[in-house]
Amino acid sequence: MNPFQKNESKETLFLPVSTEEVPPRPPSFPKKPSPKICGTNYPLSIAFIVVNEFCERFSYYGMKAVLTLYFLYFLHWSEDTSTSVYHAFSSLCYFTPILGAAIADSWLGKFKTIIYLSLVYVLGHVIKSLGALPILGGQMIHTVLSMVGLSLIALGTGGIKPCVAAFGGDQFEEEHAEERTRYFSVFYLSINAGSLISTFVTPMLRGDVQCFGKDCYALAFGVPGLLMVIALVVFSMGSKIYKKPPPEGNIVTQVVRCIWFAISNRFKNHSGDIPKREHWLDWAAEKYSKQLIMDVKALTRVLFLYIPLPMFWALLDQQGSRWTLQATRMNGNLGFFVLQPDQMQVLNPFLVLIFIPLFDLVVYRLVAKCGINFTSLRKMAVGMILACLAFAVAAAVEIKINGMAPAQPDSQEIFLQVLNLADDEVKVKVLGNGNNSLLEESIKSFQKMPQYSRLHLKTKSHDFHFQLKYHNLSVYTEHSVEEKKLYTLIIREDGKSISSMMVKDAESRATNGMTAMRFVNTLHEEVNISLGTDTSLSVDKDYGVSAYRTVQRGEYPVVHCRTKDENFSLNLGLLDFGAAYLFVITNSTNRGPQARKIEYIPANKMSIAWQLPQYALVTAGEVMFSVTGLEFSYSQAPSSMKSVLQAAWLLTVAVGNIIVLIVAQFSGLVQWAEFILFSCLLLVVCLIFSIMGYYYIPIKPEDIQGSADKQMPQIQGNMINLETKKTKL
Repeated sequence: MNPFQKNESKETLFLPVSTEEVPPRPPSFPKKPSPKICGTNYPLSIAFIVVNEFCERFSYYGMKAVLTLYFLYFLHWSEDTSTSVYHAFSSLCYFTPILGAAIADSWLGKFKTIIYLSLVYVLGHVIKSLGALPILGGQMIHTVLSMVGLSLIALGTGGIKPCVAAFGGDQFEEEHAEERTRYFSVFYLSINAGSLISTFVTPMLRGDVQCFGKDCYALAFGVPGLLMVIALVVFSMGSKIYKKPPPEGNIVTQVVRCIWFAISNRFKNHSGDIPKREHWLDWAAEKYSKQLIMDVKALTRVLFLYIPLPMFWALLDQQGSRWTLQATRMNGNLGFFVLQPDQMQVLNPFLVLIFIPLFDLVVYRLVAKCGINFTSLRKMAVGMILACLAFAVAAAVEIKINGMAPAQPDSQEIFLQVLNLADDEVKVKVLGNGNNSLLEESIKSFQKMPQYSRLHLKTKSHDFHFQLKYHNLSVYTEHSVEEKKLYTLIIREDGKSISSMMVKDAESRATNGMTAMRFVNTLHEEVNISLGTDTSLSVDKDYGVSAYRTVQRGEYPVVHCRTKDENFSLNLGLLDFGAAYLFVITNSTNRGPQARKIEYIPANKMSIAWQLPQYALVTAGEVMFSVTGLEFSYSQAPSSMKSVLQAAWLLTVAVGNIIVLIVAQFSGLVQWAEFILFSCLLLVVCLIFSIMGYYYIPIKPEDIQGSADKQMPQIQGNMINLETKKTKL
């Protein structure tokens, strides 16, 4: 971006060496002052811009909050694929600002760029919401619509990102620099407010509202889309009172061309007869001005320090992917409130608003009083270390979750348990080759074995023989099983005798804050069970067994059921996070049909609150790294290079997301080991960055300004103006 005013073209700053004279500028005529807010010096137009930014950030972060779970549970992708696509989208959102800035500065101007790309943004939301409607085609249609929608959203949000804030700064008069500074504070507050509210609300729309019998992803994507429509309408309403500076060319393009010309010119003139030059950028002197070359030299010193930075963003941006997936395997019941897994992300913007003033007013001042020279580069290094610790904590939490997870059978193994639905005790014996006993248990009526028993197979599939002793009867039966499965042998009455049937059980806990259940119907009529507005299932008569159904965690005191002859209700009680239940429908009392509840897989015991330390550590690292990093890099480069630095900073975020994408696809590590890998990688990068920072000699801002003053005294005011806009943002 280049927010110079209309009659002060950047050509004055970066004019190539030429013998031609610069034509005189036309005289400036006073313009009609823009309307103010309640008699203050704040332009009325910034109200539309701030509201637009709040709605746009609500739209972006709200959609992104549920994106990983949408991939996982709606499109049925694997965790690695979901993570990779999530970070590919995030990376694209940080590449497209370069395109948006180029369009605004070189072609359309900021206002038209915001309008046109907002229309693209809205279209992306519409297509994305359509891709979340279960009734609209199959998985291929949903996938195509989702990818097209996300691509348009990335183009829209990234394209307007560098334009909105600077366009707001353009609305102020030069003499109102203090008001402009406060505007950027309010602008930043609107970003965090939109992120905070949407990250909390959108997961509720997904999880608490059911549509088409499932989580309502269409609503969770549709509401952020509606907010983007509101953002576009509000921004358009201020069209007549905006100041709209014309496009003035893109400084990023000039810097790239200058560097490229210097490199190519150096290789063209590699002969030993040509005298060497002091710096490799001096080879651009044949085409570009001395001042531009000096500015680019200062810029490259800072960009060299940017090389290690993407690794930090690789860790920070996993809050919406890997950490959200971790939360799906935890218990979200906090006692006073039940959190959805994707709502934990709300901690980041919430803690950012707390930590920024806390660090500025308390932590940094205490460190200074201790006599420690806590420079900007040291703050950034400490921020990296905090992120390393956050991922070490995340790995510890992951190991604890895995330790609480139900065991799984290995190759040529099965897990077996027995459920007795007969009216008296049954002795069960599993017979091996030669009729030797592999397992022997006595199970009381309507009870099951306390835990699964491990049985070994000689092949991938096997036929087991069972001996069932009931009263004075001995019944022999045979059932086939396959390796790596969990089974329940259900024993039931069959007249005066008993019989059995083998059913496969759930192999893992339900995730995403859900719980799993199935029914066994002992009645002599088929039962239709209604589990919600759009969810129902039928269970065959005479010990019919239903398939598993997943429902939201919660109390189910009244579940409506009906048979051919009567309607009744069942009290299922609390269905907790991650548990799997079997309900046996019986009618053995005078109170009508009832459900006996048997827990197969225990609920998640690990509270989601255990993620709080890792969120606190990574957010503290973000405050020390991100805020300090921008402040430091801006202080080390000329004012004319601020927009280039912003572009480079966004590119480090994009590269960081690409790193996560690569690791997720090709590492092949279990999750806790992947967390440790990222922590160690950032620790190594932190060491490299510390060495680079140790040998870096900071430049005082007044030295940069003094050099610029000597070269170009006539544009001093504009450079200060640009520095104010960029630094405060």
